[in-house]
Amino acid sequence: MAVVAETVREQVAAACRILALEGYADLTLGHVSARGPDGTIWIKRKGIGLDEVEADDVVEVESADAELHLETVLHTAVYALRPDVGAVVHGHPPYATALAATGAELELLTHDAVLFADGLGRYDAPDLIVDEQQGAAVAAALGSRRAVLLANHGVLVAGKDIPWVVLTALTLERAAHLQSIASTLGRLQPIPPDVARELHPVKYQDRFVAEYWDAWLRGLRQL
Repeated sequence: MAVVAETVREQVAAACRILALEGYADLTLGHVSARGPDGTIWIKRKGIGLDEVEADDVVEVESADAELHLETVLHTAVYALRPDVGAVVHGHPPYATALAATGAELELLTHDAVLFADGLGRYDAPDLIVDEQQGAAVAAALGSRRAVLLANHGVLVAGKDIPWVVLTALTLERAAHLQSIASTLGRLQPIPPDVARELHPVKYQDRFVAEYWDAWLRGLRQL
């Protein structure tokens, strides 16, 4: 993608603030990480909210001085399993977290849900993910998908870079929100899976994601 003006740390910080504006804010919880060109993993430090993150608050996972979130292993385990992943989000957005507390699936009700035409992973233990074995289990539950629902807990979202992971995280929450609304209005009418898979590459393209990222950055500058 053509998003090269920001450093990795600046992109992670911007991603945190965008996610906070769009429903991911939860006290000082939730974190975003990215894998730099040299393989270094950068992550939001613990102790501040997503809406407060500046570039200086994005730290190297391997730094001895870094104040890391308890669940940093969620990120490192995904990077270890998925060489295609360049960015990871963990958070507790209300609608997707509520979905994770049910046995319901994300239905293909909207164009938002089309991004997840291959389904969502599920991790069924409601624990904090604090050790390598748990992290590996979550990464396995994610598999090759874009996101995994963490039972009674939240979501983990993976993307090839920061703009894609932000889009994916926000699109998952919007899809869950719209499903919640639709379920109160009448019988659900999902998009057929084959149609959803045909629509996916038309709806979700790198050039569109670059456009959305630029729009999010403009929004941040206006605050």
